[in-house]
Amino acid sequence: MKPKLANKIRTDKERNSALDYPLSAPNANGTAVVVKEGILWIRMPMPMSLDHINLYLLEDDDGWYIVDTGLHTQETKKLWLIVAEQYCQTKPIKGLICTHFHYDHSSLAAWLMDTFNVPLFMTYGEFYTLKAFSRGMGTTERNNQRVFFQQAGMPTAEIEKIVAACKKDPFSVHSPESFNRLRQDDVLTIGKRQWRIVIGEGHSPEHACLYCQDDKLLLAGDQLLPHISSNILVTDLEPNGQALQHWLDSLQRIQLLAADTLVMPAHGPIFTQMHVRAQQLIDHHFETLSTLRKFANEHQQFSAYQAMQHLFNRELSPIDKLMAVGETLAHLNWLEANEDLQCQRQPAGGISTYCTTQSVKLDRIME
Repeated sequence: MKPKLANKIRTDKERNSALDYPLSAPNANGTAVVVKEGILWIRMPMPMSLDHINLYLLEDDDGWYIVDTGLHTQETKKLWLIVAEQYCQTKPIKGLICTHFHYDHSSLAAWLMDTFNVPLFMTYGEFYTLKAFSRGMGTTERNNQRVFFQQAGMPTAEIEKIVAACKKDPFSVHSPESFNRLRQDDVLTIGKRQWRIVIGEGHSPEHACLYCQDDKLLLAGDQLLPHISSNILVTDLEPNGQALQHWLDSLQRIQLLAADTLVMPAHGPIFTQMHVRAQQLIDHHFETLSTLRKFANEHQQFSAYQAMQHLFNRELSPIDKLMAVGETLAHLNWLEANEDLQCQRQPAGGISTYCTTQSVKLDRIME
């Protein structure tokens, strides 16, 4: 399978007819759909190929909790004021929960906290990753990024386009000053429901899902999406990381939850058949691993950039290329850790190369 990217998230091979979609989505204009008693589903627009994000309101006895924020744009701010006026007059907004640090989920956190005088709930890993990114990348960090892509085999001109695109990012500069920490298996009692925190990894460092066992409901963020699979990537901050293994482990943990759970994702429609979708995503990545194994068997040695070109065989924007290389490296790191590939890593200025472990064994025999 040759995946494609849709900004931060890659589109799947096909949409999933095996899933059920019980509700029609709201328009991205401040209107809401009632999911269950005490749960409102709203959408906010995004000016990119992934053109919306799903956000949710959870009703407590004395107010509402927001789940995720939308992008830091004037349009989203206006829509939040409309939502508050239409649905939160008798009960005010009392808290904000961010599933993870990516800016469509968190970049309005500080504004929402100030506007409605509410606290933020977030995991430690997500909050501090958000703080790090919001401080911006200095010269040292940009140089590390350049070395990272250079070692992957990317041409210098393409690297500079990525660096320039990152510098222009308008959404990563916003972050809150404080938070209340969420941990695995913490329970938030909101109204009549108890929501257990279920942590996912791979797409982000400590992604918080909210699971209500009694009503079989999952607020999934980006951890389980119906039509697209979340970008799983390695960056210069942890170049040898095992993001893919963490992601696969997280999907297997989701399969331990009730099979007939109603999933409220951050993008796409609300759906059921959660175990089916988790397995589709697992299978998807193993197909990609199989594609890379075949590519490796056909090449004596290759760079991560060459492998990326094989997987993502279309024109990519600089940001898409950043994610494509990162996702390719996530799969290459997995293959290396599982002893399918060996990597000859080079210092700054060199290009790291991969070959099959069988090739290494053959070379040793011939010596």
